[in-house]
Amino acid sequence: MAAAAICACGGQVPRRAPRTTSTFSDLARAAPSRLAQRGGSEKTTTTGKDRSTGGDPLTDAAGPLQRPIDRALAHSGPEVGLLVQDLSTRQVLASRADTVARPPASVEKLYTTVAALRLLGPQARLQTTVLGTGGLATGGVWHGNLYLHGGGDPTFGDGNWNRLYEGGHGPTALQLAEQLRRLGIRRVTGHIFADDSLFDTDPGGPATKDLADTPDYGGEMNALVYDHGMSTARMSPAVFAAHELALTLRGLGMRVAAASRTEPTPPAAVELAHVESPPLSVLVRLMDVPSDDLIADLLAKQLGARLAAEGTLAAGAGQIRETLASDYGLHPTIFDGSGLDRADRTTPAEVVTLLRRVWKTPTGALLHAALPIVGEQGTVSSIGLHSPAQGNCVAKTGTLNGVTNLAGYCQARRGDTLAFAVMIDGPANWLSFAALSRFVAVVARYRATR
Repeated sequence: MAAAAICACGGQVPRRAPRTTSTFSDLARAAPSRLAQRGGSEKTTTTGKDRSTGGDPLTDAAGPLQRPIDRALAHSGPEVGLLVQDLSTRQVLASRADTVARPPASVEKLYTTVAALRLLGPQARLQTTVLGTGGLATGGVWHGNLYLHGGGDPTFGDGNWNRLYEGGHGPTALQLAEQLRRLGIRRVTGHIFADDSLFDTDPGGPATKDLADTPDYGGEMNALVYDHGMSTARMSPAVFAAHELALTLRGLGMRVAAASRTEPTPPAAVELAHVESPPLSVLVRLMDVPSDDLIADLLAKQLGARLAAEGTLAAGAGQIRETLASDYGLHPTIFDGSGLDRADRTTPAEVVTLLRRVWKTPTGALLHAALPIVGEQGTVSSIGLHSPAQGNCVAKTGTLNGVTNLAGYCQARRGDTLAFAVMIDGPANWLSFAALSRFVAVVARYRATR
């Protein structure tokens, strides 16, 4: 079956295998172990006055990068917001309409990444489980049904798919099948039922009124997805996953059939096998590098299910908002985890405030390591090519029709770390991407005076 297209930031962006060719990539990989030793609480006590957020004071003067950045964005129209700050000195290097709220698009994944890491922890893993009712009789016959329970793992699927599209990460149906075979099961008298009860069954998000949104998600959302939410005209993602497990089991010689409907697992069912996702620290990189909307919104539903007993986007978005407010003093408008909803709003000041407040914390190190390297990886592979930004910045793109955003970190000429966010509304994305290349080149070229 043909693989569904993997889409990102409102447009189709093919996944690319991560490249680690620059010294800055070594910094990104080393960041978690280097900074985790600092320990301590990451919650921010706000004092003084901060742009739009009520927090750490900023130096508010015309910055040394203002003119070159204005030139870089000269053809981007009037609807531009931006903020660039030196994290060492807290000096604002450039700003424009930085407290005006705009659609973040996939820059919102910065918020999702931080909230998920804070609430679930970087080592959290998501389980896909096979449970059974009945029992094993002579001859390897399981008298009863099996239930494939989805735990919201976006990487569960076929091994070949995972090698191509998930960087080799993700558990497989074959791993579950081999565990069941080792138990001695050779035939199942009942059926394999898909259990997707952990989340709601809306296949899409608010942008499509909860209907399927394959062009953006590259599949359909569900608590039980296989090969990135694959489905057919007659099978939901969960039922498709159960049928793929049945096919895999039959390939090992087991006689079993999958049901054509979902069914909650009975309370008396016993666990027979399970597989686990990669740790969350890996999942957020699988989300951020290609800007994977399906992973983002499944993680949002995961937050809702675990912390609000409601596996919905609305509940998950609420958890993200609460975390940003309580831990970082930020109040963006968030309705999902991906940024696909055009009603989402944030400001460049809020984005840079988050980047500043997590920097040199364990969560900040993991966020830094999850972002793609400018000019080399993922959705920023074509940004900043052959400029000082290539290999020296990590950033998250955010694109919808007429919305083109970029936010992240740059290592400047003298080693200073700069945090930046730029949000461009109006021009066509391809025109704005050229402007982003000019913008990030100016940021990376900065040389602080001492």
